[in-house]
Amino acid sequence: QEGAKVPSKRKQNTSIATSDLLHKKLLKSERKNWNNISPTYKAMTKRIKEKLEELHNMYTLNSGSPRMRFGENVYFEENGCIFLAKADDGEGNAEILFSVEDLGFSDAFIQRIRISPDQRYMAISLKSENSEEATCIIMKLGNLPVVEKVIPSVFSFEWAANDVLYYTTQKNLKCQNVFMTTFTYQKHTKLVYTEQDARFFVDLYCTKDRRFLTINSNSKTTSEVWLVDCRHPFEPPALVQARTTGVIYHIEHRKDQLYILTTYGEPAEYKAILTDNYIDRINLDTYCTSYRNIASGGKENWQLVYALEKKTKLVDFEMFSDDCIMFLKNAGHLYLNVISFVSHSVQSIKLPTWACEYELESHPELTTSTCYFQLSSPVHPPKRFAYSFKENNLIEQAVQEVPISTNCHTTRLLAKSKDETLVPITVFHNKNSKELHRRPLLVHVYGAYGIDLNMSFKKEKLMLIEEGWILAYCHVRGGGEQGLSWHRDGCQQNKLQGLHDLKACITLLHQQGFSQPNHTALAAASAGGVLAGALCNTDPALIRAMVLQAPFVDVLNTMMKTHLPLTIEEQEEWGNPLEDEKCMKYIKSYCPYQNIKPQCYPSVFITAYENDERIPLTGILQYVQKLRKAALDHASRTSKKGNWIPNIILDVQASGSHCDSSWEHSLNE
Repeated sequence: QEGAKVPSKRKQNTSIATSDLLHKKLLKSERKNWNNISPTYKAMTKRIKEKLEELHNMYTLNSGSPRMRFGENVYFEENGCIFLAKADDGEGNAEILFSVEDLGFSDAFIQRIRISPDQRYMAISLKSENSEEATCIIMKLGNLPVVEKVIPSVFSFEWAANDVLYYTTQKNLKCQNVFMTTFTYQKHTKLVYTEQDARFFVDLYCTKDRRFLTINSNSKTTSEVWLVDCRHPFEPPALVQARTTGVIYHIEHRKDQLYILTTYGEPAEYKAILTDNYIDRINLDTYCTSYRNIASGGKENWQLVYALEKKTKLVDFEMFSDDCIMFLKNAGHLYLNVISFVSHSVQSIKLPTWACEYELESHPELTTSTCYFQLSSPVHPPKRFAYSFKENNLIEQAVQEVPISTNCHTTRLLAKSKDETLVPITVFHNKNSKELHRRPLLVHVYGAYGIDLNMSFKKEKLMLIEEGWILAYCHVRGGGEQGLSWHRDGCQQNKLQGLHDLKACITLLHQQGFSQPNHTALAAASAGGVLAGALCNTDPALIRAMVLQAPFVDVLNTMMKTHLPLTIEEQEEWGNPLEDEKCMKYIKSYCPYQNIKPQCYPSVFITAYENDERIPLTGILQYVQKLRKAALDHASRTSKKGNWIPNIILDVQASGSHCDSSWEHSLNE
């Protein structure tokens, strides 16, 4: 407008330059500190590395990759090679179709494989350790497989038909565009769907019977699904139900009926709903209209098939021709419910008490009579089980070459939090260990996004058990271990509940005779750093050491920066401090960086990644500097005899990323 002052960019540019200079100075200082201190641990590092390599060689022999069966053909991947075997011949006669090195991606690993219905094409995604984005390569199979197409920056992809592939593209950690590409006759690629809301992330899924391809647009709390009819893959997608705040839903299909897994209605946990509309009698738009009526309260078109019990987590849902299996978790225990569509019955099967994680074998056939899956825990390597639909029972597969350790004891505890809520804890220790109160304890926590603590098998955890450590996993609110309400009770204005839960868990462990504060360490990664860092400020005397990997420790400043790729999307988890002063004060009350003060802190070891797109390195650098200064300030003010100054160490890795890395890279860490 006339007369309005034009804001100067000089100040802004000067501010950015100063910030960059400070970042480089801090990074240089921390690298120098790391180079000075790391030789101290050389002998320990050598011993641990040798032990882990020994365990790796022992257990790698035993862990086969998932198999994908298409009729008589079985496809699988090992060591970067794609194999094809005949189901009846055994894998000894498998032939190599191609390898990652053949494609010129020697430093990448295969992340996802999808085979076209007629098995003429195979789409794979390749990802390197240093990037969040993957490259999709479409191979034309045959006597000599050839590269048909290369698509950069792809997240998910599914075959809608023999020669029609749908895929999503990823940019700045967001997936918002869906494309369709064809490979025969008139080859072309076109944009099919674009998500306009920055809070939503788009991925693709094919129903088990390959009847529909679903375009799923999800935020942290809300979802919307569009259906592509695989018999008419060029027709525009049809909307099932417009997004309704707080309602999540997913679609499956069986025998011309749609099954909807939804949180709609009370309680806001998952329910399985069956529609009465037969797809072959009506067109898709008519069906979707009937579902919209359901969402607005009409019940004439559907029936409730199954509803989860209170405080139960739905881990996975798998559809078969006459049954569906629900993998569930309650208070840390895994079990499965088998719903029969023939007898209209539900059978509940308990799984072994040591089991903490489950993985379904890839792409079991719809008509199979047996469902194969693997069970594991942090200290139990994956073991194969099968559920037989004919026998209605669980079958433990043949004893493996490397037996599961029988020396490890699994204990489940419930800690009473500040508001009387019972919080589950899973504890592992060596059965032969005596005087557990003198043993070192490693406590794990996460508590965010409705995601469970990672409890898959880790060789380093088994090593700790063998060396007499106690391992404890605290399933605090904010995570998803006890259903969607467990997450809601620990996010946004409830974040402090997770902190109270963590304190209650560690206190109970010590009361029950599992170690003591001077022998207790706390481990967390990514968003788990919020609760771990907060406890370090509020109750430092509970622990002696803290180990963090790519931790989120500067919540307030990060959530104030909307130019960062995840800030808008993350507001459903942490709140929006820019527009809500109450939210700003609440985040400030627990944010690890904001609450550092001169006191006796535990020792801290942090691993960070220079090019991490999810957790800004600047926040971690500033956190370490501030924490170190506070610890030194406290030490200088107190002159008690034997005053202890904690080690505060930061290792900034030049390579690697926020996500899973290769065995070699994780071994070095």
